[in-house]
Amino acid sequence: MNYKLLAIDLDGTLLTDDKRILKENKEVLAILAQKGLEIIIATGRRYWSAKNFAKELGIELTILANNGNIVRRISDDKVLIANYLDREDFNRVVKKGREIGLYPILHVDHYEEGYDLLIEEDEEGIKYSNYVKKNVIRHKKIKNILDYEESKILVICYENSYETLREFEEKIHKEYPQKFNTHILMNGLDVEPMLEIMSLKGSKWLSLKNYAKDRGIDESQIIAIGDDNNDVEMVEKAGLGIAMKNGTDKIKNAADIITKKTNNEAGVSQILKEIFRI
Repeated sequence: MNYKLLAIDLDGTLLTDDKRILKENKEVLAILAQKGLEIIIATGRRYWSAKNFAKELGIELTILANNGNIVRRISDDKVLIANYLDREDFNRVVKKGREIGLYPILHVDHYEEGYDLLIEEDEEGIKYSNYVKKNVIRHKKIKNILDYEESKILVICYENSYETLREFEEKIHKEYPQKFNTHILMNGLDVEPMLEIMSLKGSKWLSLKNYAKDRGIDESQIIAIGDDNNDVEMVEKAGLGIAMKNGTDKIKNAADIITKKTNNEAGVSQILKEIFRI
């Protein structure tokens, strides 16, 4: 097959557990880019964060950030695709979460203004974990997150136990069917599991498919590599879907190939060398 586009997840895939891009991965991606293969980073991370890693590769590429809800090219930061949550849907989810003591980290599209996250003021220390309070950067605090007046909401994100998040996810889908795209991230996190709630149009695969179509690239000419539950759809539907050895059972079941090496062993480099015989 004449593959033309390669979409790679970051955390647990291209990045090691300590958030490095291994030399082997950089080298093979540089070779493939020189051969004309278009490379895309498809990640749940914010664009700002993903761009910092992408620049290490030294190649021009496009980033599908926030699980495809915002797509920008790194050469000029131009927005190519944006999928925002409906205001009423956003209000419903936040209010439902509060009923059971869940408070969101809100991913928003304010890259040019210098912030990407909104969190509520937390003077009593009950809304967010110590990890979130100590590690959020490029964020803005707001007294009541429902007072956010703009409509550039990309993702509503909750951190909690898997059982609590799964129950809330099921409740949202039951009460508001066909309204949201959701998944719970489980793999290699430094925090508890994370529930992400987005527009139905927002997914790595949908944005990847639309981007490829605009470039005249057929779905069968796409390779997708990932490790977690937010990668399942693109790995399942791409022309060639690859799951990392360290990936979740769900993504391994969806993949055509599973790497022989983990993200800490340059599994991306290993499988791409086999596929492209380099």
